[in-house]
Amino acid sequence: MRRAWRVASGEWRAGLPQMLSPHWFGAPAPGEGHDRALRPQTLSEFVGQEQAKGNLKVFIDAARGRGESLDHVLLFGPPGLGKTTLAQIVARELGVGFRATSGPILAKAGDLAAILTNLEPRDVLFIDEIHRLAPTVEEILYPAMEDHVLDLIIGEGPSARSVRIDLAPFTLVGATTRAGLLATPLRDRFGIPLRLEFYTPEELVRVITGAARKMGVAINDEGAREIASRSRGTPRVAGRLLRRVRDFAEAEGS
Repeated sequence: MRRAWRVASGEWRAGLPQMLSPHWFGAPAPGEGHDRALRPQTLSEFVGQEQAKGNLKVFIDAARGRGESLDHVLLFGPPGLGKTTLAQIVARELGVGFRATSGPILAKAGDLAAILTNLEPRDVLFIDEIHRLAPTVEEILYPAMEDHVLDLIIGEGPSARSVRIDLAPFTLVGATTRAGLLATPLRDRFGIPLRLEFYTPEELVRVITGAARKMGVAINDEGAREIASRSRGTPRVAGRLLRRVRDFAEAEGS
């Protein structure tokens, strides 16, 4: 743990002298740039999380075949395992629009209402850190998720009136590292709850070699396995270590 953290915090030479080995890397792969997006674009490209992927594929294929919006999806598990990436892939596989926000940003009910009323039919709305939604914001999600309507109170006092706005059918994908903090009424409205698990070393090796290829560098099996062993089962950590080791290797080789 300590060694991996030292790499993340920049203490290269003192912390991991054996990890930072320039000979792990070969020449850049021809025709591939360093700035390409590293994230997978489809379920078939996404490494790991086989059970979650298998379930998603079935539900996506069924929804697409019926021409309906996918049921609401809750992705939960430790940070850095690919929840945001999977949400983007869901929209891409469905062939629909993707809107993203996060729980802390949605301070007022009107903030969420503005997003919901601008969704197109079958769009995917991704809310990261959904466990941090304010209770007043969370409450307007209930009818939106269940009946695709928005119930708002216009005005104050005796002149206040209730207005119901019809919404386009949509899919809410919520992501959280703290599923236990979700209110039961909200959690129960997600028809597809999926837990993401830590990655095995073999899966991380595949993630690292794929990312290296997209970055335009060649990494040998020894280097990929060494980085994987220090990544705490987390692709985000693996990607960060890969970029830092690449920097070190390029600097040492220059």
